[in-house]
Amino acid sequence: MDTLSKSWLIETEELQKELNAPDLVVVDGSWHMPSEERNAYEEYLDEHIPGAVFFDIDEISDTSNPLPHMLPSPEKFSSRMRSLGIGDGARVVVYDSKGLFSAARVWWTFRVMGVQDVYVLNGGLPKWKAEGRPTDDGPPPLRTARHFTARRHMELVSEASDILSHLKDGSVQIVDARSPDRFAGSSPEPREGLRSGHIPGAHNVPYRTLINEDGTLKTREELEAAFKDAGVDVHKPVVASCGSGITAAVLALALATVGNRRAAVYDGSWTEWGANPDLPIETS
Repeated sequence: MDTLSKSWLIETEELQKELNAPDLVVVDGSWHMPSEERNAYEEYLDEHIPGAVFFDIDEISDTSNPLPHMLPSPEKFSSRMRSLGIGDGARVVVYDSKGLFSAARVWWTFRVMGVQDVYVLNGGLPKWKAEGRPTDDGPPPLRTARHFTARRHMELVSEASDILSHLKDGSVQIVDARSPDRFAGSSPEPREGLRSGHIPGAHNVPYRTLINEDGTLKTREELEAAFKDAGVDVHKPVVASCGSGITAAVLALALATVGNRRAAVYDGSWTEWGANPDLPIETS
């Protein structure tokens, strides 16, 4: 798996060759919007890449926080990883059932917790299946519990207070992954009680514009062009935001792919910002 040292992505052919490697753990990080009425775990039980374990984004989170799937404490994350059989020194490959969607959130979470050998399967389960590669069904495999040490890297995480500071000094670019109509405030938010619009001065790079039709990430040149067209300098500090912190991680993955490995994610994103009348917004 030599290319893993050069990229945050792994291709399907390479993963299949490595499936039986003792230090490799494949993780299904599928998640769906509540409005889709889909159960990611049930879908995992029906079909997953052989040997994959399931990462429950909503459960492996700070469930005491009223905001959805906020980052868990290092202690909780370590406990869940031990239970999944993911230990220190493991190589982790994350995929999801849409191609490239929630897997980026899981990738980012691992990075926040100090794991550097974590990669996203380019094209995810749809590409894997389209190529006729093997799948399994049923419950997750029994893996031996392993010691996992979380070392939280807070430079990859942004909070509302950080955003307010950035707005004052202009030191960081805010980039929003939501659709153009939600960003402009011309369409209502899918979650009730949220104002419409965006963080003042933010740039809009809808996450879908970074992904090919087959669910793979676009080329480095195409990614750089997409950010440039939105007025974003990929070489300067960036905080990515979205609706609830899921697709913002797609932006973080794209930025890491073009060399900006310190791009942060605003964990609360618009679910937090849009609900607080004391925080400024812009429309159009």
